[in-house]
Amino acid sequence: MIARIAFDDLNATLKATGEETRLRILCLLAEAELTVSELTDILRQSQPRISRHLKLLTEARLIERFREGSWAFFRRAEHGPAAAVAGYLVGALDPNDPIVARDRERLAGVRAARVKAAQDYFRRHAAEWDRIRQLHAADDAVEAEIRTLLRDRPFRSLLDLGTGTGRILEIFSSEIERGLGVDLSREMLAVARSRLDHAGIRNCSVRQGDIFDLSVPRDSFDVVIIHQVLHFLDDGGRAIREAARVLRPEGRILVVDFAPHELEFLREEYAHRRLGFAPEAVTQWMEQAGLEGVVHKSLAPEPGSDGRIAVSLWLAHDPRLALAGGREVA
Repeated sequence: MIARIAFDDLNATLKATGEETRLRILCLLAEAELTVSELTDILRQSQPRISRHLKLLTEARLIERFREGSWAFFRRAEHGPAAAVAGYLVGALDPNDPIVARDRERLAGVRAARVKAAQDYFRRHAAEWDRIRQLHAADDAVEAEIRTLLRDRPFRSLLDLGTGTGRILEIFSSEIERGLGVDLSREMLAVARSRLDHAGIRNCSVRQGDIFDLSVPRDSFDVVIIHQVLHFLDDGGRAIREAARVLRPEGRILVVDFAPHELEFLREEYAHRRLGFAPEAVTQWMEQAGLEGVVHKSLAPEPGSDGRIAVSLWLAHDPRLALAGGREVA
């Protein structure tokens, strides 16, 4: 059911959507995050014209804009009465309509170009990733333990900090309402977008951002995961404090990283600032961030493998009680 909306707001929303190109843009942004140039290629219109339409849709709070370096990405807004009306209008369109079908065909071409770019990036860096992957506990075992630690209660929203290829979002996409991945690397974000597109995942998105200064409101997510990120940072405690800021009451933070090791070449060749973390180090950071109930687990490499690094997992929760009917519940 669409939320109630004031007359003037509804009138503005209908004016913003009541134009052919803008309605086509809304349909496309319901399928994928796109740049101005990608929309220009799909809609076969000039960049200034597309930019004007995007400005009107943004002002009407029907779409959202966020930057990645010199690029700007757009996606359909998820929250608010205007977004609900837009969702209804897009959902009412016949997917087999010739205009809609043609735009989706061209969108498929944009996605194919993303896949090729991602494959090229993987090919250039596969040897580096494979070398590191062989050194630690198996990915399958780590992912299984992540699921085990979080399975005691469901959650609706997930923030993945340092999302990389978007694998964490992919794992939980079918169990959540929305997921957001944040990464500093535009190259990795391109890989993540391609991966999510290829898997047909629509409830998760990625964007460029600073792990120390997230452009996310306080109390936004049920679960925050920081997977294999802290060893690149010069201040892991600060990153955990910022993650705790955006955590909802009773929300949980899961940190996954290396246990202490002595493989100095990872620092010299792969920019690892820290050679793993003792259990008490991350535990202390979590407690200093106001989190409670820290649980620590360690996964050793498989016997007989090339692995020489154990993987540690830390889980903690926000001690504030969730609200029910505007009151705290015990």
